[in-house]
Amino acid sequence: MTTSVFVSGATGFLAQQIITLLIAKDYKVVGSVRSSEKGEKLKKAYGTNFQYEVIPVLEKQGAFDEALKNHPEVTVFLHTASPATFSAEDNEKEILIPAINGTKYVLESIAKVAPQIKRVVYTSSVVAIATPEQLGDPTFEVSETVFNPLTYEDGKSNSLLAYFASKTLAEKAAWDFVKTNKPSFTLSTVNPTYIFGPQAQDEDAKGDLNLTAEIVGGVYRLKKDDAIPEYSGQFVDVRDVAKAHLIAFEKDEAKGQRIITYSGLFSSQIILNIIRKNFPDLRDRLPVGDAENVKVTASKINDAKSRKILGYEPISLEDSVVAAIKQIIRANS
Repeated sequence: MTTSVFVSGATGFLAQQIITLLIAKDYKVVGSVRSSEKGEKLKKAYGTNFQYEVIPVLEKQGAFDEALKNHPEVTVFLHTASPATFSAEDNEKEILIPAINGTKYVLESIAKVAPQIKRVVYTSSVVAIATPEQLGDPTFEVSETVFNPLTYEDGKSNSLLAYFASKTLAEKAAWDFVKTNKPSFTLSTVNPTYIFGPQAQDEDAKGDLNLTAEIVGGVYRLKKDDAIPEYSGQFVDVRDVAKAHLIAFEKDEAKGQRIITYSGLFSSQIILNIIRKNFPDLRDRLPVGDAENVKVTASKINDAKSRKILGYEPISLEDSVVAAIKQIIRANS
């Protein structure tokens, strides 16, 4: 019997790569979307093994009840939907409340109306583990055992801290829910670093990309005299994060675990060097920057436990950037 998997936030950068993998492995997929127009677009891309449910507002109690009642065949739930912005006007209303309540309410719905669901995977982040300062501190070690110490009040102070606080508080709420309510499902979380790589569909590589993919897209769009952006840190390819979500519900050793997904270090300068090396036709348009300055100051990542569960070698920065740039050129030509 084919397993059916529910994916929340199905139009997202990561979610679409997850759905692509699920369909390739003959899973049936139900995705939540905010409009039927978006759902039809995905249905056209993924075919008969994909269905969708329209849920306009995720952070409302009971928002998923009807969708789950409509699909008693679903036994796995992947919760990828969460606000991702560093530029909110109201940090509490736009980032903190949607992330925390959206997570609590979806778990409530699963426990209440879908007891047949046995595995839940929640997309968290490395920012649930460390603060911005800690992620840039080479003496700090990121591991599966740590949560960042930011409070709700910290999160209200600015959009960057709101994002970091929302991720840790939402993930803590998920673990607390399981501990307190002892539902029929087991929980795993996936905690990626910056996510790069190609979109699942070429047409989504037109124009500006989502928050993290645009770091690579933004370097590609630089002109000769532009300053090099100062982005740097840890990264992972979106296809590896998608793969981790499947492993998180397929493997028993992933039950109750936080899974860090990480490939290596990056900076905008390193990305620029990779583009200049692999796309010689672009060299005259792009800046050179400080091509020898490739040192990245960042925290250590102790992901030994996660790598053992995942069991694969992650995609390199060069392969990730080249795949993304080839797609951007294809989609915009």
